Amino acid sequence: MEEFERIVYDVFAKRCTSRETLEHLTGRWGILVLAALSEGTYRFNELRRRVDGVSDKMLSQTLQALERDGMVLRVVEQTIPPKSEYSLTPLGAEAADRLVPLIHWLESRMPEVAEARERYQGR
Repeated sequence: MEEFERIVYDVFAKRCTSRETLEHLTGRWGILVLAALSEGTYRFNELRRRVDGVSDKMLSQTLQALERDGMVLRVVEQTIPPKSEYSLTPLGAEAADRLVPLIHWLESRMPEVAEARERYQGR
């Protein structure tokens, strides 16, 4: 592509399409789905149980958005009833490699978060 034809993406720009993808990746369910799938392949109901609290509808919408963005691969087995398995694409695995450490960091720092919340409530 010629230099003058190259698209520049900027998540801070209101109409930039990268912002929508960022929301899919870092939204409540997106980050949890990516983290779960970084552990391996899941069927829909297994994934719903792993991501505790997500509804069928939200999980379905999240998986569709991540599949559309090239992060998740859906494989349908032609059985009766049909079975779908979900896994990460290389792009999704790369995103998960960046997001999972954030989850681990947050879990390790929750005592400090809890203290900050108590101080805030005490004001």
